[in-house]
Amino acid sequence: MATEHFDVLIAGAGLSGIGVACHLSEKCPDKSVAILEARDAIGGTWDLFRYPGIRSDSDMFTLGYRFKPWTSDKGIADGGDIRNYIQAAAKEHGIDKKIRFGHKVTNANWSTKDKLWTLTAQVGDETRVYTAKYIVGCTGYYDYDEGFTPEFEGRDDFNGQIIHPQFWPEDLDYTGKKVVVIGSGATAVTLIPSMSREVEKITMLQRSPTYIVPVPSKDKLAIKLRKFLPESFVYTIIRSRNIMLTMAFYNYCKRFPQKAREFIFNFNKKILPKDFDMSHFTPKYNPWDERLCAVPGGDLYKAIYKGKADVVTDHIDRFVDNGILLKSGKTLEADIVITATGLKVVVLGKINVTMDGQPFDVTDKMSYRGVMFEGVPNAAMVFGYTNSSWTLKADLIADYFCRLVQHMDKKGYDEVVPVNSDPSMAKKSFIDLSSGYIARVKDQLPKQGTKGAWKLHQNYFRDFLSLRLSSISAKELQYGKK
Repeated sequence: MATEHFDVLIAGAGLSGIGVACHLSEKCPDKSVAILEARDAIGGTWDLFRYPGIRSDSDMFTLGYRFKPWTSDKGIADGGDIRNYIQAAAKEHGIDKKIRFGHKVTNANWSTKDKLWTLTAQVGDETRVYTAKYIVGCTGYYDYDEGFTPEFEGRDDFNGQIIHPQFWPEDLDYTGKKVVVIGSGATAVTLIPSMSREVEKITMLQRSPTYIVPVPSKDKLAIKLRKFLPESFVYTIIRSRNIMLTMAFYNYCKRFPQKAREFIFNFNKKILPKDFDMSHFTPKYNPWDERLCAVPGGDLYKAIYKGKADVVTDHIDRFVDNGILLKSGKTLEADIVITATGLKVVVLGKINVTMDGQPFDVTDKMSYRGVMFEGVPNAAMVFGYTNSSWTLKADLIADYFCRLVQHMDKKGYDEVVPVNSDPSMAKKSFIDLSSGYIARVKDQLPKQGTKGAWKLHQNYFRDFLSLRLSSISAKELQYGKK
């Protein structure tokens, strides 16, 4: 079986993978790079999800790449716009020619003797093998093959359609239909205002409320500044402002949770109908214990005002022929039920990692600066922020990885591996959120430490100092040659 070699192999051609490849093309142009993408398109999440109204829940001035200004008036962008933006970045940097589509990476093995990774990819019925000095995992954090759907009693008794947003049918006609959306996260609050224009009635059925915060759909300051400043200047100004505002609000919520609860409650109360039951928008947990949902232009509230959408907080007893029977005894009639019940989280796209052919459990390893894992040579993984735009962290990780490659070239090293020499280092979950989709898989996720370079910070400014200015010759990094 023929083996093809590259300096760097990237798994995944989504927002992260294209970003890493663009950074490499600018900072390490002499390196041969290939992206192995399981699907047949660029875009990852933003190509896979095609449900009505699909959009970001972060502003595009921070979700966009640092090196490519976002030029639209929209602050919160539609899925198609984001997909086009990623594709444009790939084309501008020649990355589109470096993608191997239909390549599902199944195994990655490190050879201590050769100082190389060997990746096995399934391409239809064929198996292909690649080697690389470095690998970068850009597979996101959820299972593309399967969404999360709880077991619902009586599901087969329902006469209508049951749909998971991750697998939206292109030909679904919901005009004049009664629709129930199970869930209250970002997907639900996106679907409801979009579908409300055509349905007879749409209901968000939630077990418990989520924090929902209205945000402007357009950035008025950016629009004004573009009249007399270059696009790159405007992008830098708005991006910096949004980073500071996001971090300030996050820290305010964490430091003063009760005041933050009251602020969000009062803000929502002012823009919802006067007789609206605010218990539907009053979570029991504190802000940012779970991710907040952004509602651009308050479109969810507008749908409620018009009487086309409503919210029900209750538990499901069972499905019945004409809808859903609730624990309260009420039946929600439905022609279509959408299970916006969350994602199924996986690590590294379910790639099986081995060392010299032996199984290696990455879930027991700590992340080093949020980039590498202890004991894993010449490998990085991109995992963005959970409290801010994913790409802010992804850009920092890509930049750090490029610095690492440059340093190894300069010194003639063939291997770098993070090593923890502190036996007292405690470990905790890699993701510090109480969301259901995280809680379900905490035992399957990697770890982080409690101090130093092993502790993760959901803070762009701290990570900027850590990843842009820290020494590549840190004591935790052990370098080697053949």
